[in-house]
Amino acid sequence: MYLLRRIAIVITILVCILLFYFTIVSGVKVFESDWELPKAVEQIDGNHRLVLITQELETPFWDKVAKGAMEQAAQESASLEVWGSYGNNREDFLKKLEIAIYSQMDGIIVQGLDTDEFKALTKIKAASYGIPIITVANDVPMGDSLRKSYVGSDQYLAGKMIGEQLVADMGNEGEVVIMIDIQQQYFQKLRLKGIKDVLRKYPDIQIINIETPDARDQVIAKTKEVLNHHPNIDAFIAINADILAGMIQEVESRSQIEPYYIYSFDDDYESITLLNQGKIDGIIEQSPEEMGTMSVKLILEWLNNKSVPLDLNGYQTEIRIVEAMDER
Repeated sequence: MYLLRRIAIVITILVCILLFYFTIVSGVKVFESDWELPKAVEQIDGNHRLVLITQELETPFWDKVAKGAMEQAAQESASLEVWGSYGNNREDFLKKLEIAIYSQMDGIIVQGLDTDEFKALTKIKAASYGIPIITVANDVPMGDSLRKSYVGSDQYLAGKMIGEQLVADMGNEGEVVIMIDIQQQYFQKLRLKGIKDVLRKYPDIQIINIETPDARDQVIAKTKEVLNHHPNIDAFIAINADILAGMIQEVESRSQIEPYYIYSFDDDYESITLLNQGKIDGIIEQSPEEMGTMSVKLILEWLNNKSVPLDLNGYQTEIRIVEAMDER
């Protein structure tokens, strides 16, 4: 029994010596060989994949945004797709944003939407994938979305410009109806604040705030209601261009349009037509093509580490007031 135990110990020692020997030999061969670590796989396509997402496909404004974005992307050899929905279909819009995130696009340029669903997608999901987002044309509060920046009009300044133009045309007294979408998107709140900051300087100007859904029949009903209750109205301001046509329709059905001062934002096809017909006195003209160009330029600068961080307050594009062709 004692002899067998000693033989087992000797065999174990010999096995350990052999294993140690082969380990040393293998290590020496590794260090003396020409073996190298595998090289990182090179990216076959160096182009950045970008997407522009909007709620309003094939409208004059967003066609210009897309045009500017596509031209800038082509100039910088980036890949850009334009996605969107028709007729402000929010569910479809948010679904496309979610798809863009899960597709791991390199960068997303998106029309801002001031809803909890949009903020959750941009603040949690996009951030978890490390995808930079720039809002374009319509912004959302930065802290609610973690967007990298905003490119578009200074909406507060646009509101001030409309307020100042109204006072210049109407004078410093009168009743002014301000009609705003009941959902009050962030950009609309900024416009409203700009208008009120101007008009509150004039104590003889009475402001009548009206909230309405943007569906035409509901806008018409709200306009009828305010005209019934306030027969001495001097001016109307439509904060959202979607409200404008229904508002004009009801005003025209009640009386001549000429006595009223009427203003709006967004130089879409319908607003321009009403302006040329002399039915409204002024609109804010924006720079959509510049928005598209700048948003692509900035997101590529961020992706290429040329401009980090971007200005969280955003990059403002040019705006101006366009007045009716025929003067009073």
